[in-house]
Amino acid sequence: MYKYEDIRNFYFENEIGKRIDCQKINGGLFLYSVTGLGYEENIEYERVGNTFVLNHKETVQNIITGELEFYDMTYDEYQNFSNFILKSKDIKLIYIPKTRDRIEYYRDIDICKIEKSEEDEYSILTCPIEIKCKSLWYKKTTAIYDMKAQTNEIRWDFKWDSKFVDYDTRKLKYINHGHIEAPILVEINGHVINPKISLYIEGELYQEVPFLIEIAENEKILYGTKENEFYINKQNIDGTLTNLFSLDYLDFYNDNVIRIPQNRSCEIRLTAQNGISKAKVEILTYYKIV
Repeated sequence: MYKYEDIRNFYFENEIGKRIDCQKINGGLFLYSVTGLGYEENIEYERVGNTFVLNHKETVQNIITGELEFYDMTYDEYQNFSNFILKSKDIKLIYIPKTRDRIEYYRDIDICKIEKSEEDEYSILTCPIEIKCKSLWYKKTTAIYDMKAQTNEIRWDFKWDSKFVDYDTRKLKYINHGHIEAPILVEINGHVINPKISLYIEGELYQEVPFLIEIAENEKILYGTKENEFYINKQNIDGTLTNLFSLDYLDFYNDNVIRIPQNRSCEIRLTAQNGISKAKVEILTYYKIV
């Protein structure tokens, strides 16, 4: 008999964090016979005599296919799944390989085809599915700090381990073992005056993004450097967003996109004129294959 951790698991998740569980062991839906989880490159060569010299290489967009099996009230389950897909603005496929640490890997996707058949003799509805990938696989490492403003700096260290240390030290040790630079997502809660995000590499200041703005209590600065989704916003008290990508708040001559390089000892520092008491940093580590 298989244990739950002995099988690889799949979920679909939308932009508000709602998940569809694709494990038969937990409900009425099962995703199996999955292909396209690997990696492919388009490589072109130029022939020079009897030697072939690489002149172009690019990642090929992955297409994942599989079979969805619906159990128990199959047409209701099929309709619920279809409504989830059609009403969601942003969908991620979550893949948990059959490994000891059970890490969740995410991939931004579009579901472009779901076929529909008839129930078989066992009251199972089998539907082929086709998924087009919009990103590489990535995992999330998150540090959340909530403390009294005792100093004017909160510091996270990203070094050689992927683990948390004592929260009193206000440090997160980390190394980007991924296959490309890792974007960061930062939330800074108000009240703060002129906050700044800085990246240090091997102990030296490499990059910083200062904001000329005062953020009131119950407001936030939201900063993200995900590829094709770069944003700098203020989240207002009512939840609406104000775009801060403006000369009024930023130096446009500055490099305002911070990403964590591979295999380097790095440190993210958050500072403000009046100190920072609450913040969140999330790192997205990308992999071409998992």
